[in-house]
Amino acid sequence: MSENSAFPSHNLVFPGEVFPNPADFDRGIRQLLRKYDEMLEILVRCIPANVDRILELGCGTGELSLKLLNRFPTAQITAVDYAPRMLQYAQEKIRLAGYAEKWIAKEADFGEWANNSQTANIGSEFDACVSSLAIHHLTDEMKLKLFQQIRKSLNPGGVFWNADPILPESELMKAVYQTAREEWAIEQGSTLAQIRSQVGQSVPYGYSSPDQLATLDIQLQMLKKSGFDGVAVPWKYYNLAVFGGN
Repeated sequence: MSENSAFPSHNLVFPGEVFPNPADFDRGIRQLLRKYDEMLEILVRCIPANVDRILELGCGTGELSLKLLNRFPTAQITAVDYAPRMLQYAQEKIRLAGYAEKWIAKEADFGEWANNSQTANIGSEFDACVSSLAIHHLTDEMKLKLFQQIRKSLNPGGVFWNADPILPESELMKAVYQTAREEWAIEQGSTLAQIRSQVGQSVPYGYSSPDQLATLDIQLQMLKKSGFDGVAVPWKYYNLAVFGGN
């Protein structure tokens, strides 16, 4: 990781960081998303048992990495994130879990990798690529480029699975999803406004900006256009989905 990387100051955060302090993320994201752990666990179950090399795009605090390593302790994970404080927090979490030798941190912008794989120096020949709560920060044009780059980076038979929020399919569904979030906050003895008051102000960084959601259908079409087969949606809960293919 670069020692000279700039950290957003005060209440400013990179897209995907959500909270100014990385230590607040694991608790806070579960306050915002009722099925956060279930979503990640479903993604992990979609990875073949014989996987050796895994690429994770937007690793955040390392929650998905940890679930992957607990299930595939002999696998090697290359974890990419452009937020240095998130990478540092994740690295310590992985070290404490005893997987330090199985986890490689890469401070890089996966949007840049989508445009020029040589510039970002992330690598190739992976058995699986995964991402959670990260790709929705790219424009649709960049999402397609990223899916194409992921397809090129995978070994034959390799898989890609993404866990991400999606754009509501209609105004009706937008209202349904909003009500579900509000009810989840109330169940925790709070309000959605109170929980969101802890969230930092997201500023654009590299190719990523605050939420640029796309519908699930559009992203499934992008995957097919990028050369993925067996495109599927093994899990969906309101405006969250796990989707991908091989």
